[in-house]
Amino acid sequence: MPGDTLALVAPAGPVPRELLDAAIPVLESWGLRVRVGACVRSRHETVRYLSATDEQRAAEFTEAWLDPAVHCVFAARGGYGTMRMLDLVDWPSLRAAEPKVLAGSSDITALHEAVNVHLGLSTLFSPMPASVNFDEFAAEHLRQTLFEPEKVLTLAGTDVLVPGRARGTLVGGNLSLVAAGIGTPGHRPATGGIVVLEDVTEEVYRIDRMLTQLLRSGWFSGAAGIVLGSWSRCGDPAELRALLLERLGTLGVPILGEFGFGHVPSAPTVPLGVEAELDTDAGTLTLLEPALR
Repeated sequence: MPGDTLALVAPAGPVPRELLDAAIPVLESWGLRVRVGACVRSRHETVRYLSATDEQRAAEFTEAWLDPAVHCVFAARGGYGTMRMLDLVDWPSLRAAEPKVLAGSSDITALHEAVNVHLGLSTLFSPMPASVNFDEFAAEHLRQTLFEPEKVLTLAGTDVLVPGRARGTLVGGNLSLVAAGIGTPGHRPATGGIVVLEDVTEEVYRIDRMLTQLLRSGWFSGAAGIVLGSWSRCGDPAELRALLLERLGTLGVPILGEFGFGHVPSAPTVPLGVEAELDTDAGTLTLLEPALR
């Protein structure tokens, strides 16, 4: 709601200052009070691909979540490092606190999974403010998801890999992080869910390897359907599509692609942990409940 406080945090990599400074006025224009965490404007002294130490990043996230004045915890960017801090978060304390909105994508997939498993909350797989893809459409779709969710109940896909209809809870996110989380605490399976997947700058053979790992581990067991987003700079699109069909088509569930979420401009926000219906004939993914609960 207007007047609420949004806390920007940096659970993974360092945040480009110029992108952050450009995005904060956009968030404030929604009537939000924006609080910027210390890690958001820092960089680890020796591990330069991290915003701060694991302990500092975990503390920043925990403090934001436990602050009763904060209503939304928003990852400023992804990168790498979220998984490193998960075991340092005081999940029992977070569970006892008032629920918050978590937003972010990419490396933040690990945090989405942990929040769902430990706290039982739905979250928002959304473009992030310190990203070149946080353009006008992406920002507006996120704003509507937060303030006018009834306007964004349906997402559209155009590429039918396997026809059919399915109903289930949206689960997944970035393929690399979903695969990397296999066997770890806070990792949620796809059972009974509609799987959401996307990635960026991965060669086709590496996507093959990650999908094969998920298949062999049984992660897809009981999945009801699959929704595919963007695969920016992931090799030849035709080769990648053939791989996705070859690896996932054997599951016998509806698969619809080209939804446009992920590491591309004008990406929509996709709620995770929310019941939805997939219809490949209509080319739609329709939320059956509010994005946030």
